[in-house]
Amino acid sequence: MTILGRWQTWAGFAIAAIVLFGVAPALLSDFRLSLLGKFLCFAIVAVGIGLAWGRGGMLVLGQGVFFGLGGYMMGMHLKIADAQIRGHDVPDFMQIAGVRQLPGYWEPFASPAFALLAILVVPTGIAALLGFGVFKRRVKGAYFAILSQALAAALAILLVGQTSLGGSNGLTNFRTFFGFNLNDPANKRMVYFLAAATLLIVVALVRQLMYSRYGELLVAVRDGEERVRFLGYDPANIKVVAYTLAALFASIAGALFVPIVGFIAPSQVGIVPSIAFLIGVAIGGRTTLLGPVLGAIGVAWAQTLFSERFPSGWIYAQGLLFIVVVGFFPAGLAGLGVLLSRWRRNRASGPSAEQSQPQTASDTDTEKVGATS
Repeated sequence: MTILGRWQTWAGFAIAAIVLFGVAPALLSDFRLSLLGKFLCFAIVAVGIGLAWGRGGMLVLGQGVFFGLGGYMMGMHLKIADAQIRGHDVPDFMQIAGVRQLPGYWEPFASPAFALLAILVVPTGIAALLGFGVFKRRVKGAYFAILSQALAAALAILLVGQTSLGGSNGLTNFRTFFGFNLNDPANKRMVYFLAAATLLIVVALVRQLMYSRYGELLVAVRDGEERVRFLGYDPANIKVVAYTLAALFASIAGALFVPIVGFIAPSQVGIVPSIAFLIGVAIGGRTTLLGPVLGAIGVAWAQTLFSERFPSGWIYAQGLLFIVVVGFFPAGLAGLGVLLSRWRRNRASGPSAEQSQPQTASDTDTEKVGATS
Protein backbone atom coordinates (compact mmCIF):
# COMPACT_ATOMS: atom_id res chain seq x y z
CA MET A 1 0.00 0.00 0.00
CA THR A 2 1.28 3.48 -0.89
CA ILE A 3 1.96 6.23 1.61
CA LEU A 4 -1.04 8.15 0.29
CA GLY A 5 -3.26 5.13 0.83
CA ARG A 6 -2.06 4.74 4.40
CA TRP A 7 -2.73 8.39 5.14
CA GLN A 8 -6.22 8.06 3.69
CA THR A 9 -6.86 5.05 5.90
CA TRP A 10 -5.68 6.81 9.03
CA ALA A 11 -7.71 9.87 8.09
CA GLY A 12 -10.81 7.73 7.63
CA PHE A 13 -10.41 6.12 11.05
CA ALA A 14 -9.79 9.54 12.62
CA ILE A 15 -12.97 10.96 11.10
CA ALA A 16 -14.98 7.94 12.23
CA ALA A 17 -13.58 8.27 15.76
CA ILE A 18 -14.43 11.97 15.88
CA VAL A 19 -17.98 11.30 14.72
CA LEU A 20 -18.58 8.37 17.08
CA PHE A 21 -16.82 9.72 20.17
CA GLY A 22 -17.33 13.46 19.75
CA VAL A 23 -20.07 14.55 17.40
CA ALA A 24 -22.69 11.90 18.17
CA PRO A 25 -22.57 12.24 22.00
CA ALA A 26 -22.68 16.03 21.69
CA LEU A 27 -25.66 16.19 19.31
CA LEU A 28 -27.81 13.19 20.25
CA SER A 29 -29.96 12.76 23.32
CA ASP A 30 -29.37 9.85 25.66
CA PHE A 31 -32.21 7.92 24.01
CA ARG A 32 -30.93 8.52 20.48
CA LEU A 33 -27.39 7.72 21.54
CA SER A 34 -28.56 4.37 22.91
CA LEU A 35 -30.29 3.73 19.58
CA LEU A 36 -27.04 4.49 17.79
CA GLY A 37 -25.25 2.08 20.12
CA LYS A 38 -27.73 -0.62 19.15
CA PHE A 39 -27.12 0.12 15.48
CA LEU A 40 -23.36 -0.11 16.03
CA CYS A 41 -23.91 -3.63 17.36
CA PHE A 42 -25.72 -4.49 14.12
CA ALA A 43 -22.80 -2.96 12.20
CA ILE A 44 -20.34 -5.26 14.00
CA VAL A 45 -22.38 -8.24 12.81
CA ALA A 46 -22.46 -6.74 9.32
CA VAL A 47 -18.67 -6.51 9.14
CA GLY A 48 -18.44 -10.25 9.73
CA ILE A 49 -21.11 -10.95 7.13
CA GLY A 50 -19.23 -8.78 4.66
CA LEU A 51 -16.12 -10.86 5.25
CA ALA A 52 -17.86 -14.23 4.95
CA TRP A 53 -20.39 -13.39 2.23
CA GLY A 54 -18.88 -10.47 0.34
CA ARG A 55 -15.30 -11.71 0.27
CA GLY A 56 -15.82 -15.44 0.71
CA GLY A 57 -19.09 -16.00 -1.15
CA MET A 58 -20.77 -17.77 1.81
CA LEU A 59 -24.42 -16.69 2.11
CA VAL A 60 -24.77 -16.76 5.90
CA LEU A 61 -28.43 -16.69 6.88
CA GLY A 62 -27.97 -17.74 10.49
CA GLN A 63 -25.89 -15.04 12.15
CA GLY A 64 -28.71 -14.53 14.61
CA VAL A 65 -27.57 -17.79 16.22
CA PHE A 66 -24.18 -16.42 17.24
CA PHE A 67 -25.64 -13.00 18.05
CA GLY A 68 -28.12 -14.70 20.36
CA LEU A 69 -25.49 -16.94 21.99
CA GLY A 70 -23.35 -13.95 22.90
CA GLY A 71 -26.38 -12.02 24.10
CA TYR A 72 -27.78 -14.81 26.25
CA MET A 73 -24.43 -15.58 27.87
CA MET A 74 -23.95 -11.92 28.74
CA GLY A 75 -27.54 -11.73 29.97
CA MET A 76 -27.08 -14.76 32.23
CA HIS A 77 -24.08 -13.18 33.91
CA LEU A 78 -25.84 -9.83 34.37
CA LYS A 79 -28.94 -11.46 35.88
CA ILE A 80 -26.82 -13.43 38.36
CA ALA A 81 -24.89 -10.27 39.28
CA ASP A 82 -28.15 -8.37 39.84
CA ALA A 83 -29.48 -11.17 42.07
CA GLN A 84 -26.30 -11.25 44.12
CA ILE A 85 -26.45 -7.50 44.71
CA ARG A 86 -29.97 -7.87 46.10
CA GLY A 87 -28.92 -10.86 48.21
CA HIS A 88 -30.86 -13.49 46.27
CA ASP A 89 -29.71 -16.86 45.02
CA VAL A 90 -31.60 -16.81 41.72
CA PRO A 91 -32.68 -14.06 39.29
CA ASP A 92 -36.04 -12.35 39.72
CA PHE A 93 -37.89 -14.18 36.93
CA MET A 94 -36.89 -17.54 38.45
CA GLN A 95 -38.24 -16.46 41.83
CA ILE A 96 -41.58 -15.65 40.22
CA ALA A 97 -41.61 -19.13 38.67
CA GLY A 98 -40.89 -20.72 42.05
CA VAL A 99 -37.30 -21.75 41.30
CA ARG A 100 -35.13 -21.58 44.41
CA GLN A 101 -31.85 -23.00 43.13
CA LEU A 102 -29.77 -21.78 40.23
CA PRO A 103 -29.65 -24.29 37.34
CA GLY A 104 -26.32 -26.06 36.97
CA TYR A 105 -25.42 -24.57 33.60
CA TRP A 106 -26.05 -21.05 35.00
CA GLU A 107 -23.57 -21.34 37.88
CA PRO A 108 -20.30 -20.83 35.90
CA PHE A 109 -21.66 -17.56 34.52
CA ALA A 110 -21.50 -16.02 37.96
CA SER A 111 -17.82 -15.43 37.16
CA PRO A 112 -17.20 -12.39 34.91
CA ALA A 113 -14.06 -13.98 33.48
CA PHE A 114 -15.90 -17.18 32.56
CA ALA A 115 -18.74 -15.22 30.96
CA LEU A 116 -16.38 -13.15 28.80
CA LEU A 117 -14.37 -16.22 27.83
CA ALA A 118 -17.53 -18.14 26.93
CA ILE A 119 -18.73 -15.26 24.75
CA LEU A 120 -15.50 -15.50 22.78
CA VAL A 121 -14.99 -19.27 22.72
CA VAL A 122 -18.41 -20.97 22.54
CA PRO A 123 -19.76 -19.36 19.33
CA THR A 124 -16.40 -19.58 17.56
CA GLY A 125 -16.07 -23.23 18.56
CA ILE A 126 -19.55 -24.04 17.26
CA ALA A 127 -18.87 -22.16 14.03
CA ALA A 128 -15.54 -23.93 13.54
CA LEU A 129 -17.06 -27.38 14.06
CA LEU A 130 -20.01 -26.59 11.82
CA GLY A 131 -17.73 -25.04 9.21
CA PHE A 132 -15.40 -28.01 9.04
CA GLY A 133 -18.32 -30.42 8.84
CA VAL A 134 -19.98 -28.47 6.04
CA PHE A 135 -17.11 -27.10 3.97
CA LYS A 136 -15.06 -30.31 4.06
CA ARG A 137 -18.06 -31.98 2.42
CA ARG A 138 -18.05 -29.17 -0.18
CA VAL A 139 -21.51 -27.94 0.77
CA LYS A 140 -21.96 -24.44 -0.61
CA GLY A 141 -24.38 -22.07 -2.28
CA ALA A 142 -28.06 -22.40 -1.52
CA TYR A 143 -27.54 -25.61 0.46
CA PHE A 144 -25.25 -23.85 2.93
CA ALA A 145 -27.64 -20.89 3.17
CA ILE A 146 -30.59 -23.16 3.96
CA LEU A 147 -28.55 -25.06 6.54
CA SER A 148 -27.51 -21.89 8.36
CA GLN A 149 -31.07 -20.58 8.29
CA ALA A 150 -32.42 -23.85 9.69
CA LEU A 151 -29.90 -23.60 12.53
CA ALA A 152 -31.24 -20.15 13.44
CA ALA A 153 -34.84 -21.37 13.39
CA ALA A 154 -33.99 -24.40 15.55
CA LEU A 155 -32.22 -22.29 18.19
CA ALA A 156 -35.10 -19.81 18.37
CA ILE A 157 -37.60 -22.62 18.89
CA LEU A 158 -35.36 -24.18 21.53
CA LEU A 159 -35.05 -20.91 23.46
CA VAL A 160 -38.80 -20.34 23.50
CA GLY A 161 -39.28 -23.61 25.35
CA GLN A 162 -36.57 -22.93 27.96
CA THR A 163 -38.28 -21.45 31.01
CA SER A 164 -34.89 -21.23 32.75
CA LEU A 165 -33.91 -18.69 30.07
CA GLY A 166 -37.09 -16.67 30.29
CA GLY A 167 -39.02 -18.49 27.57
CA SER A 168 -40.42 -16.26 24.84
CA ASN A 169 -39.84 -13.17 27.00
CA GLY A 170 -36.11 -13.78 27.25
CA LEU A 171 -33.89 -12.05 29.79
CA THR A 172 -34.81 -8.47 30.71
CA ASN A 173 -34.42 -5.73 33.34
CA PHE A 174 -30.67 -5.62 33.69
CA ARG A 175 -29.61 -3.17 36.40
CA THR A 176 -25.83 -3.39 36.37
CA PHE A 177 -23.00 -4.02 33.94
CA PHE A 178 -19.90 -5.40 35.69
CA GLY A 179 -20.64 -3.29 38.75
CA PHE A 180 -21.79 -0.15 36.90
CA ASN A 181 -25.37 1.00 37.37
CA LEU A 182 -27.10 0.98 33.97
CA ASN A 183 -29.66 3.52 35.18
CA ASP A 184 -26.89 6.13 35.30
CA PRO A 185 -26.71 8.04 31.97
CA ALA A 186 -22.90 8.26 32.31
CA ASN A 187 -22.63 4.47 32.44
CA LYS A 188 -24.95 4.13 29.46
CA ARG A 189 -22.61 6.38 27.51
CA MET A 190 -19.69 4.23 28.65
CA VAL A 191 -21.34 1.15 27.12
CA TYR A 192 -21.98 3.11 23.91
CA PHE A 193 -18.30 4.11 23.76
CA LEU A 194 -17.38 0.47 24.27
CA ALA A 195 -19.53 -0.53 21.28
CA ALA A 196 -18.04 2.25 19.14
CA ALA A 197 -14.48 1.24 20.02
CA THR A 198 -15.27 -2.41 19.28
CA LEU A 199 -16.64 -1.50 15.86
CA LEU A 200 -13.50 0.44 14.95
CA ILE A 201 -11.29 -2.45 16.10
CA VAL A 202 -13.32 -4.98 14.12
CA VAL A 203 -13.20 -2.82 10.97
CA ALA A 204 -9.44 -2.39 11.35
CA LEU A 205 -8.97 -6.14 11.76
CA VAL A 206 -11.07 -6.98 8.72
CA ARG A 207 -9.29 -4.35 6.67
CA GLN A 208 -5.96 -5.93 7.56
CA LEU A 209 -7.30 -9.32 6.49
CA MET A 210 -8.65 -7.94 3.22
CA TYR A 211 -5.23 -6.64 2.18
CA SER A 212 -3.34 -9.71 3.37
CA ARG A 213 -2.52 -12.90 1.48
CA TYR A 214 -5.42 -14.57 3.24
CA GLY A 215 -7.79 -11.93 1.87
CA GLU A 216 -6.57 -12.66 -1.65
CA LEU A 217 -7.10 -16.38 -1.12
CA LEU A 218 -10.61 -15.76 0.22
CA VAL A 219 -11.59 -13.80 -2.87
CA ALA A 220 -9.98 -16.46 -5.05
CA VAL A 221 -12.08 -19.15 -3.34
CA ARG A 222 -15.19 -17.08 -3.97
CA ASP A 223 -14.44 -16.63 -7.67
CA GLY A 224 -12.87 -20.00 -8.48
CA GLU A 225 -12.85 -22.59 -5.73
CA GLU A 226 -11.67 -25.44 -7.94
CA ARG A 227 -8.75 -23.40 -9.23
CA VAL A 228 -7.63 -22.68 -5.67
CA ARG A 229 -7.82 -26.39 -4.87
CA PHE A 230 -5.79 -27.15 -7.99
CA LEU A 231 -3.07 -24.75 -6.77
CA GLY A 232 -2.66 -26.77 -3.59
CA TYR A 233 -4.80 -24.86 -1.10
CA ASP A 234 -7.73 -26.30 0.81
CA PRO A 235 -10.72 -23.96 0.27
CA ALA A 236 -12.51 -25.46 3.27
CA ASN A 237 -9.86 -24.19 5.70
CA ILE A 238 -9.99 -20.73 4.15
CA LYS A 239 -13.78 -20.62 4.45
CA VAL A 240 -13.78 -21.86 8.04
CA VAL A 241 -11.58 -18.98 9.17
CA ALA A 242 -13.91 -16.36 7.64
CA TYR A 243 -17.04 -18.09 8.93
CA THR A 244 -15.56 -18.40 12.43
CA LEU A 245 -14.53 -14.75 12.53
CA ALA A 246 -18.02 -13.73 11.43
CA ALA A 247 -19.47 -15.81 14.27
CA LEU A 248 -17.06 -14.22 16.76
CA PHE A 249 -18.05 -10.70 15.68
CA ALA A 250 -21.74 -11.59 15.95
CA SER A 251 -21.26 -12.98 19.44
CA ILE A 252 -19.41 -9.89 20.64
CA ALA A 253 -22.13 -7.71 19.11
CA GLY A 254 -24.83 -9.69 20.92
CA ALA A 255 -22.98 -9.33 24.22
CA LEU A 256 -22.79 -5.55 23.77
CA PHE A 257 -26.41 -5.40 22.62
CA VAL A 258 -27.68 -6.67 25.98
CA PRO A 259 -26.54 -3.81 28.26
CA ILE A 260 -27.34 -1.20 25.61
CA VAL A 261 -30.90 -2.30 24.85
CA GLY A 262 -31.70 -4.01 28.15
CA PHE A 263 -33.00 -7.38 26.98
CA ILE A 264 -32.31 -10.44 24.85
CA ALA A 265 -35.08 -12.70 23.60
CA PRO A 266 -35.68 -15.41 20.97
CA SER A 267 -36.95 -12.67 18.65
CA GLN A 268 -33.31 -11.53 18.27
CA VAL A 269 -32.09 -15.03 17.40
CA GLY A 270 -34.30 -16.52 14.70
CA ILE A 271 -34.66 -16.18 10.94
CA VAL A 272 -36.05 -12.64 10.81
CA PRO A 273 -33.09 -10.88 12.50
CA SER A 274 -30.63 -13.01 10.53
CA ILE A 275 -32.19 -11.87 7.26
CA ALA A 276 -32.32 -8.27 8.54
CA PHE A 277 -28.55 -8.38 9.09
CA LEU A 278 -28.11 -9.63 5.53
CA ILE A 279 -30.34 -6.92 4.02
CA GLY A 280 -28.25 -4.14 5.53
CA VAL A 281 -25.06 -5.67 4.16
CA ALA A 282 -26.52 -6.15 0.68
CA ILE A 283 -27.85 -2.60 0.52
CA GLY A 284 -24.61 -1.06 1.74
CA GLY A 285 -22.33 -3.09 -0.51
CA ARG A 286 -21.17 -6.47 0.68
CA THR A 287 -17.72 -6.56 -0.93
CA THR A 288 -16.50 -3.22 0.42
CA LEU A 289 -15.12 -2.51 3.87
CA LEU A 290 -17.46 0.28 4.93
CA GLY A 291 -20.47 -0.72 2.84
CA PRO A 292 -21.78 -3.29 5.37
CA VAL A 293 -21.24 -0.85 8.26
CA LEU A 294 -23.03 2.06 6.63
CA GLY A 295 -25.74 -0.21 5.23
CA ALA A 296 -26.50 -1.82 8.60
CA ILE A 297 -26.59 1.53 10.43
CA GLY A 298 -28.57 3.24 7.67
CA VAL A 299 -31.20 0.52 7.36
CA ALA A 300 -31.64 0.25 11.13
CA TRP A 301 -31.93 4.02 11.51
CA ALA A 302 -34.38 4.24 8.61
CA GLN A 303 -36.45 1.48 10.18
CA THR A 304 -36.67 3.42 13.45
CA LEU A 305 -37.61 6.71 11.81
CA PHE A 306 -40.01 5.15 9.31
CA SER A 307 -41.70 2.97 11.92
CA GLU A 308 -42.35 5.99 14.12
CA ARG A 309 -44.43 7.56 11.35
CA PHE A 310 -45.71 4.55 9.40
CA PRO A 311 -45.61 1.53 11.74
CA SER A 312 -47.12 -0.91 9.24
CA GLY A 313 -45.34 0.34 6.14
CA TRP A 314 -41.69 -0.22 6.94
CA ILE A 315 -41.60 -3.88 5.96
CA TYR A 316 -42.83 -2.99 2.47
CA ALA A 317 -40.35 -0.14 2.13
CA GLN A 318 -37.52 -2.40 3.24
CA GLY A 319 -38.49 -5.09 0.75
CA LEU A 320 -38.75 -2.55 -2.07
CA LEU A 321 -35.35 -1.08 -1.21
CA PHE A 322 -33.78 -4.54 -1.14
CA ILE A 323 -35.29 -5.45 -4.54
CA VAL A 324 -34.15 -2.19 -6.14
CA VAL A 325 -30.60 -2.47 -4.84
CA VAL A 326 -30.15 -6.15 -5.70
CA GLY A 327 -31.84 -5.78 -9.08
CA PHE A 328 -30.22 -2.56 -10.29
CA PHE A 329 -27.17 -2.00 -8.06
CA PRO A 330 -25.78 -5.47 -7.34
CA ALA A 331 -22.63 -3.99 -5.80
CA GLY A 332 -24.78 -2.10 -3.28
CA LEU A 333 -24.94 1.61 -2.63
CA ALA A 334 -21.17 1.61 -2.18
CA GLY A 335 -20.88 0.79 -5.90
CA LEU A 336 -22.79 3.87 -7.02
CA GLY A 337 -19.56 5.87 -7.17
CA VAL A 338 -18.04 3.40 -9.63
CA LEU A 339 -21.15 3.39 -11.79
CA LEU A 340 -21.35 7.19 -11.74
CA SER A 341 -17.72 7.61 -12.77
CA ARG A 342 -18.21 5.09 -15.57
CA TRP A 343 -21.30 6.97 -16.80
CA ARG A 344 -19.40 10.26 -16.82
CA ARG A 345 -16.48 8.69 -18.66
CA ASN A 346 -18.75 7.23 -21.35
CA ARG A 347 -20.63 10.48 -21.70
CA ALA A 348 -17.41 12.45 -22.09
CA SER A 349 -16.04 10.06 -24.73
CA GLY A 350 -19.21 10.32 -26.82
CA PRO A 351 -21.45 7.69 -28.42
CA SER A 352 -19.01 6.85 -31.22
CA ALA A 353 -16.12 6.26 -28.85
CA GLU A 354 -18.30 4.17 -26.59
CA GLN A 355 -19.28 1.90 -29.48
CA SER A 356 -15.76 1.59 -30.83
CA GLN A 357 -14.04 0.83 -27.53
CA PRO A 358 -14.19 -2.77 -26.27
CA GLN A 359 -15.47 -3.36 -22.80
CA THR A 360 -12.61 -3.53 -20.33
CA ALA A 361 -12.23 -6.07 -17.58
CA SER A 362 -12.96 -3.46 -14.91
CA ASP A 363 -16.22 -2.47 -16.63
CA THR A 364 -17.25 -6.07 -16.80
CA ASP A 365 -16.47 -6.59 -13.14
CA THR A 366 -18.68 -3.71 -12.03
CA GLU A 367 -21.67 -5.51 -13.47
CA LYS A 368 -21.06 -8.48 -11.24
CA VAL A 369 -22.20 -8.73 -7.66
CA GLY A 370 -19.33 -7.66 -5.48
CA ALA A 371 -17.01 -6.51 -8.25
CA THR A 372 -16.33 -3.14 -6.66
CA SER A 373 -14.05 -4.74 -4.11
